[in-house]
Order: sequence, then structure tokens, then C-alpha cells
Amino acid sequence: MTGLSYEDYYVIMSIMGGNRMPKDTFNNLCEDKKRKIFYAAVQEFAMRRFSEASINQIVKTAGIPRGSFYQYFEDKEDIYLYMFSEIGREKQEIINSVGQLNPDADFFEAYQHNVRILLEWSKTKPEYNQIGLFMEIDDSEFISKLRGISNQYFSRMSEMIERDKKRGLVKSDTDSELIAEMIYSINLHFIKDFYRTGSAENMLKKVNEVMKIIRDGIAINNMKA
Repeated sequence: MTGLSYEDYYVIMSIMGGNRMPKDTFNNLCEDKKRKIFYAAVQEFAMRRFSEASINQIVKTAGIPRGSFYQYFEDKEDIYLYMFSEIGREKQEIINSVGQLNPDADFFEAYQHNVRILLEWSKTKPEYNQIGLFMEIDDSEFISKLRGISNQYFSRMSEMIERDKKRGLVKSDTDSELIAEMIYSINLHFIKDFYRTGSAENMLKKVNEVMKIIRDGIAINNMKA
């Protein structure tokens, strides 16, 4: 699943329409109760596609009255987006906790570094992988729209490639947006395969091979291969 920050989350809320976020009554809950509700949502959305998931099951697992759910969230879309954001926040915390690469690391090193970290982390969170798989195969209007919006975040990769162009590491005539979109699209295919097979090693091998091919094509000659 896409690693989104809270800023990304609110951007998505505005695009999806309305003020979609947990209500103040939810934000005022103790952390233990918030986590129970979050994990209840994770369990339900890891078992069923969004279109088939049940609010009744979420509230049952969380141990809260159905009426309380609507004091916390507008609807099923709202709690899904909250869960989606929380998973993204966890991913970012994992990346930050492992330690940063050398500041001089290029885009390719940074990208592969993050992929390795997240693949290791994903082994401890199989339910997140299942949610990701359901997200890819769910053809409901809500998930299709969310999937399309989250897929636009390859623009960050484009910015990093542009940075490397300015540093003289990437050929100046490189179309950064095209390269970023290529990497994102190809690796998204590998991610879908990972969701199905659970083979982190196979995915990492494929990612590294693709990155090497692209890197060799756009790198300045004195850049390490």
C-alpha cells in the first residue's frame, strides 16, 4: 500500500470530496480505544474487499455500539481512509527509524533502500499486504478513485530525479516524470505479485534488476553502476 503522510491524507480527503477525517469525538478518545478501532478495521478490510466489508463487523470486533461508530466517522469510506493513512504513517516511521542513507545517495540508492526496509517490515504485517491486494482487485467506485489518486504520488520520485540531474548524476535530457512513471508502474506490477505470493526476496530481486536497467540508461558515465 502507498505510504502516505497526514498531509497526503488531507489532500486525498479534499479530492475525494467533503471533510473526510475522524470526528473530534474520535480524536478525543484514549489511544487504547483508538487502536482497538483501528485494528478492528484492519481485520475486516484484510478479510473482505471494501465493497463487501461490514461496519457491523468492525464495531463488533472493536466492542463499541454501532451508534458510537457514527459519532467517530461519517461512514465506511471515512474509516477506510483513516486506516489507510495510519498504515502509511507506520510505514514512514519504519523508514525513519532504520536510519538515513548517506545524504549524497542518489535516487536509485534511496529507492532501493526504502524498498528493502518496507519488504522486511511487511513480513510482520501480513494483514496490510492483504488489504493492499484487495485494494488492487476491488472495482468499487470509491476504491478505484482512491487507487487512482494514490498512484499519482510518483511525482515525488520525479523531484528526486530532477535533483540528481542538477547534481550531475543523471543526463540532463532525461525526462524525469517519464522515468518516475516507468519505475512506479513497473514496480507496482511487482507489488501486486508480492501481494499474491508473499515472496519479498523475489520482488526485491526484480526491483533491483529494473532499477539497474533504468539507471544504466540515464546515468552520467562517471556515476557508479
